[in-house]
Amino acid sequence: MNVLKNFEALFVVTLGLACAANYALDSAPQPQQQQAKVATVAMAAPANMQVVVVSAKRLSTEQKLQSLADEQKAALNTAGTASKM
Repeated sequence: MNVLKNFEALFVVTLGLACAANYALDSAPQPQQQQAKVATVAMAAPANMQVVVVSAKRLSTEQKLQSLADEQKAALNTAGTASKM
């Protein structure tokens, strides 16, 4: 039981240190951070990025409801066969 109290105390102390460190790092001035972000964004999007185009017809409301009913029926069938094993 004493071990659990020690873990609780350790957790509280760790949480306090993490909050203090987060506050200290957020309030510290960061003069060169903006330049680094611009360079990172420029390198993250190459010019030859591939684009996927999906062309499909949208389902009507009736088709969506039918699809959901079919999925539910299939899920019930799979759950029924799995429980028989």
